[in-house]
Amino acid sequence: MKIIYCTHSTYNPGGMERVLYNKVKYFSEQMHWDVTVVTTDQHNRLPFYPFPESVRMIDLGINYSEDNVKRTFGKIYGYLKKRKKHRRLLEKLLMQEKADIVVSLYPSESSFIPYIKDGSRKVLEIHYCKFFRLQYGRKGLLGAIDKWRTWQDERIVRRFDKFVVLTNEDRGYWGNLPNIEVIPNAAMFVADRYSDVSVKRVIAVGRLDYQKGFDRLIQAWEIVNKSGKYDDWRLDIFGQGDWKDMLQGMIDKKGLNGSAFINKPTKNIGDEYADSSMLVMSSNYEGFPMVMIEAMACGLPVVAFDFKCGPKDIIRNEVNGLIIHNGDIKALADGIMKLMEDTENRKRMSLNARKIVDTYSEKAVMEKWIGLFNNLTAK
Repeated sequence: MKIIYCTHSTYNPGGMERVLYNKVKYFSEQMHWDVTVVTTDQHNRLPFYPFPESVRMIDLGINYSEDNVKRTFGKIYGYLKKRKKHRRLLEKLLMQEKADIVVSLYPSESSFIPYIKDGSRKVLEIHYCKFFRLQYGRKGLLGAIDKWRTWQDERIVRRFDKFVVLTNEDRGYWGNLPNIEVIPNAAMFVADRYSDVSVKRVIAVGRLDYQKGFDRLIQAWEIVNKSGKYDDWRLDIFGQGDWKDMLQGMIDKKGLNGSAFINKPTKNIGDEYADSSMLVMSSNYEGFPMVMIEAMACGLPVVAFDFKCGPKDIIRNEVNGLIIHNGDIKALADGIMKLMEDTENRKRMSLNARKIVDTYSEKAVMEKWIGLFNNLTAK
């Protein structure tokens, strides 16, 4: 089978990039399928994860992200101009390749790719919840565009042969679509050992931007720090992004330099999980938090806001983690301290967290994808 994945880029150490890497590696090495990854904004950078040599990597050089620094009308004009180029180049490529399946990971091609008549089946795979565009709460023209695009999303997803979401929660938001299917991400064991939850360290992982909400985590950590009970604990945030200086400024201003640290991304994140006692997720929104299930597979209980989407599907409250009302900073701090002060409770939740691989095993998840692709090409 010949599959083409379309995405923004592969140079970031993010969850979506890791999921893509895991899937194409499985298809290439286990199924011996012909897999190509097509990007728009690679900027000649190497992929963060070691994609197999058999997987072709093609960048179209559209570079949508170059317009991020422009003002509103500049962004709109630049996007429309580049999308026209994107459609022309992608259509030329797909007509040449004649793939069996073309998968859009919901970048800009999702609006036009169903109309490219290259003979392939088109699949839309969304790694965010339905309302991700509205989570920023932007005002004015950009806010109006966000609302319009959210409305447009409901029309776009119907044009694909299959529309794949990551959680049952998100499926409920989209309504009774005839082409919708839920396929979660797999819980990959990324370490060679489990955490024994004895190391007095809290870990958080993700891009340093609005989505991950690390500003909310730092506010909660200030409450933990001011309690005076947990001076021997530390918070380590692993990530990179536009908010790095702002977040470091918060840490400095609040006097948390001795207990809260921002670290560069690492390819050995499993070792960091194993040397921690809990994961905290303060995100404003997610699609299906890869970090959460990876950390749980390594034995970490999770304290997380009940953001859209993921926690309601993954966490069993008080069993393998704690679910906190979204935005309640004090409750997030209380949840962190609750696990800090009760070692036996942490150990109990740790053992339960490991069981996440029973529900989200790689084999079970990949069988869903293989079945979906086989059914589409058989029609």
